[in-house]
Amino acid sequence: MTIKIPEKANQIIARLTEAGYEAYVVGGCVRDALLGRRAADWDITTNARPKQVKALFSRTVDTGIQHGTVTVLRGKEGFEVTTYRIDGEYQDGRHPSEVIFTPSLLEDLKRRDFTINAMAYNEKEGLIDAFDGMGDLEKGHIRCVGDPRERFTEDGLRILRAVRFSAQLNFAIEERTLEAVKEFAPSLSRISAERIQTELVKLLASGHPEVFRTLYDTGITAVILPEFDACMETPQNHPHHSYSVGEHILLSVEAVEADKTLRLAALLHDIGKPKVRLRDAQGIDHFKGHGDVGAKMAVDILRRLKFDNDTICRVKHLVRVHDDRQIPLTPRGVRRGIFRIGKEYFSDYLKLRRADILAQNPAMQQEKLEVLEEVERLYKEVLEEQSCLSLKELAVTGKDLIEAGMKPGPELGAALNQLLELVIEHPECNTREYLLGKIKEL
Repeated sequence: MTIKIPEKANQIIARLTEAGYEAYVVGGCVRDALLGRRAADWDITTNARPKQVKALFSRTVDTGIQHGTVTVLRGKEGFEVTTYRIDGEYQDGRHPSEVIFTPSLLEDLKRRDFTINAMAYNEKEGLIDAFDGMGDLEKGHIRCVGDPRERFTEDGLRILRAVRFSAQLNFAIEERTLEAVKEFAPSLSRISAERIQTELVKLLASGHPEVFRTLYDTGITAVILPEFDACMETPQNHPHHSYSVGEHILLSVEAVEADKTLRLAALLHDIGKPKVRLRDAQGIDHFKGHGDVGAKMAVDILRRLKFDNDTICRVKHLVRVHDDRQIPLTPRGVRRGIFRIGKEYFSDYLKLRRADILAQNPAMQQEKLEVLEEVERLYKEVLEEQSCLSLKELAVTGKDLIEAGMKPGPELGAALNQLLELVIEHPECNTREYLLGKIKEL
């Protein structure tokens, strides 16, 4: 078994071994190389202590020296070099109380989460695989190193990481590991929102976002996203739907492209439905206003998970407008739709709308998709015509109106919006001369 190690990483290993130490690439880079995937980082493990590593290399950064990690700089690239270690007792289910350096590579590999992440390699000795990680790669299994209950007791985030790797690699979670995931799911309540967010985004942005269902089946969403559990328990008795709200959401997430914002918007687009569901006398369910309710819930959820403000803003808006179907099939109608929904959001709105339709009753999809395709065609035409669709594209500015005699204030903003609406109706009117003349009439 041969792995092609990047030249700079090999130089670090060579320097350590020349000085009498052991050194290997380890963990995710070995796993990815064996799978034929591109490794994001090439981490190195060694029996050299941090001070000994620093003495061998002229350019280093103490990125985690208390845990034995020194980053060695080679040109503009950095490589983490970590001393073999044994983790002390995990008193909080997140961090070891102490780190003990060890001369044994096996002891270091023993503390790692999954067998596929517990392999080491160098060109002299080849693959070091004490826990049959290669066998699990071949079988397509996510399996804990040793006792899964011990691994999850050490760090509760590993529960979520197991599902995330399952999605990224399209692997099944091995039976004992899966049972331990279910048992220890409540311990995620002690994990920071930032760490949960990172794993959640990686899962959603993976090639198999449908694995999100495993989070529900194992009780993880009950801890980190209970609003989704309510969706799984909410039926949709309606001719346009064939699935519960939750099942519909899962299909929508799978149907939209692997973009963080779009996948989050798909996950949350119907999150408000359980709160507004009403059943009429004929037994039909209705969800009036679920977009507005869902947008508010999306903000609360994303803030709870410590997402950045830009992501929160974009997802909130897409959730609010996702069910907008009031777009006449004319250039003017589409221009008004773009204005109403927002030019910067309209492309994502169309993608989310398509995913939403594909997750509805298959017998009623064709007509909706045909309408959507016509909207998409007209949208492309509008863009090609470079029609004015926002205030920044208007031929006049607030400064122009002030120079024409208007006073600053709310009336100025209202006048600009009136002019924009005029131009959206009649694109040929977007000239400075015409609009300044029109503002005098207004």
